[in-house]
Amino acid sequence: MPSALFKESNHVPRIGVVSLGCPKNLVDSQRLISALLAKGYILENDFNQADVVLINTCGFIEPAVQESFEAIFAAKQECSQVVVMGCLGAEKEKVLAEYPDVAAVIGPGKRATVLRTVERLVGEPPALSRQSVPSSGVLLTPPHYSYLKIAEGCRHHCAFCIIPNLRGSLRSRSIENIMTEAKDLVARNVREIMVIAQDSSDYGADLKDGSDLLKLCDAFATLQPRPWIRLHYVYPSKIVDELIPYMRDGIILPYLDVPLQHASPRVLKLMKRPGNIEHTYERIMSWREICPDISIRSNFITGFPGETEQDFDELLDFIQKARLDRVGTFPYSDVEGALANDYDGVVPEEVRQERAQILMELQAQISADKLKERIGKSYDMIVDSVTEEGAIVARSKYEAPDIDGVITIDDPSPEIRVQEGDFIRGTITDSDEHDMTAELDANITSHTHIPFARR
Repeated sequence: MPSALFKESNHVPRIGVVSLGCPKNLVDSQRLISALLAKGYILENDFNQADVVLINTCGFIEPAVQESFEAIFAAKQECSQVVVMGCLGAEKEKVLAEYPDVAAVIGPGKRATVLRTVERLVGEPPALSRQSVPSSGVLLTPPHYSYLKIAEGCRHHCAFCIIPNLRGSLRSRSIENIMTEAKDLVARNVREIMVIAQDSSDYGADLKDGSDLLKLCDAFATLQPRPWIRLHYVYPSKIVDELIPYMRDGIILPYLDVPLQHASPRVLKLMKRPGNIEHTYERIMSWREICPDISIRSNFITGFPGETEQDFDELLDFIQKARLDRVGTFPYSDVEGALANDYDGVVPEEVRQERAQILMELQAQISADKLKERIGKSYDMIVDSVTEEGAIVARSKYEAPDIDGVITIDDPSPEIRVQEGDFIRGTITDSDEHDMTAELDANITSHTHIPFARR
């Protein structure tokens, strides 16, 4: 419908939004929705009723590209105007070759362009429809936890990645700016803040005031009431060694999401990643000495171009030796524009998948063994949900939402009344390779104060 028709009436344009990909993309979607609501647009979940649908795409690996294309196709069945934005939007010709009649294709980090495009397509809402939005914006997560993006872009040039091409080099937010958002989240009763960036450990390297991740964690320690602070996407740089005492002392959670990607020095060199894996193992042992209850999560790629059976065996040996708490594994997938696409020694797809399966079976046993060690121990837990049957689904400080397991309490006492975001304390009674079950500790009722590790 022409925008002029909207301007001549009191019609309030209705906008549908699809958010795909990683938590960093989710934060971008939250910021966009916040801006749309502040301008007076209505968010519409029924795309048949939407005037335009915005799809915030992921284009990092081929499966993500296909998921984005499927989302575009589905949206076009319900709405005549579809705007493609985000990472895949950086590849305009690729999108238009598949869907030449989309309303617009816009790359990542261009929220202002998206807003102008929406106004061009559906008009400007009446001033009376503008909504008040918190300074920390709309949350697409459950209300008790939130992602907090501390930087955009990346300075690294890993051979399998094109993020610097899509999102530019590192651009860190100031500590003051980050803390304004963090304080607003705490004021909104957010109990858990998950710190994210393309590489959280590199935070502040582009700033001229000496800011770094340690100083940011010092600032987080001043939040009142203090939320759980969980660090994600922490590149294994030197600053990690200095973070571990913060975990030991309860300033941040004893949880480290550190993407190692491989364990063969030769493959790591091809990947353009840190290659001294023996030193990495020694560091992991040191982290555990300093903070014995640290939970370490990592990701690995199988079948990277040039990976031999010996390289893969080295990876398996490392997994067996390091005994990480949680591991994600991804069979290598070409990323259009990545340096690795031109490498020799392409590993057949079925071999990539087979190696990923072997690695995950090994890690499943390790994870099962480590979770079994927690049986009989008592933990503070945050409640994520309560089922219709009354079962409590929760997590301890060692589990991040969505990517790690959960702790289920099936038969809490009838006098216990809990809701999302409450803290409870329970004892683990059983476990498998991913999840655990627990029972509430005797005479424990739900509480809203936020428990911390020892100081």
